[in-house]
Amino acid sequence: MSVLIVIPARYASTRYPGKPLVELRGASGVARSLIERSWQAAMSVGGVNRVVVATDDERIRAAAEAFGAEVVMTADTWVNGTERCAEAHEKLGGGYEVIVNLQGDAPLTPHWFVEDLIAGLRADPEAEIATPVLRCDGATLNGFLEDRRAGRVGGTTAVFGRDKQALYFSKEVIPYTGKTWETEPETPVFHHVGIYAYRADALAAYPDWPAGPLEKLEGLEQLRFMENGRRVLCVEVSARGRQFWELNNPEDVPKLEKMMAEMNLD
Repeated sequence: MSVLIVIPARYASTRYPGKPLVELRGASGVARSLIERSWQAAMSVGGVNRVVVATDDERIRAAAEAFGAEVVMTADTWVNGTERCAEAHEKLGGGYEVIVNLQGDAPLTPHWFVEDLIAGLRADPEAEIATPVLRCDGATLNGFLEDRRAGRVGGTTAVFGRDKQALYFSKEVIPYTGKTWETEPETPVFHHVGIYAYRADALAAYPDWPAGPLEKLEGLEQLRFMENGRRVLCVEVSARGRQFWELNNPEDVPKLEKMMAEMNLD
């Protein structure tokens, strides 16, 4: 299967304007932009044919080309990264069997998350889209709950059936557990890792579907697939001792920099 990774990036984020150009300092103090760190994560994935940044902003284009990325300019009317990926694939002439949306706010994404995701989609011919889920330990789950108590939207959680088909995704912490977690290594809550692998036909169809009520309420693009009866496969991935977090809010910058220092990542 030919694989394309698209990193969608927009400047005009509602919650965090200019987020792709925010700088993060690694273990040695070297500062690199969020979009560059996300591109580096994409370039470390094995078995990929091409990596591109998809944006509607000239500032992001200039920054990405300066560190060597290939850039596809897309419309400024798209409301999410999946729509932007669909246009980017079309502009590149199509032809890729699997298109991976590696969102530009997850610079700590280990390469095996994406490799396992692609393998999961390949192994399930009925799945049209796949996305990774990571079982929360007690400390991570407590972080989710703390964000919600403070009125912040932090990580997204996922619930799925025995067949790994997604039942729902939410910015609330689901399922409800009714207890406080300490340092337990495993909890019943799964962190949805914001990466998607699409088959080309499903991705091409996506922009033509109207956003449904659940997508509008949650602000989660993957719910559009579910609201249109498409099967979303949840692929469980393992952290292997690696810390993982997305940059959702300005408060996450020191959190990510601390993680990079602890993992000795530049």
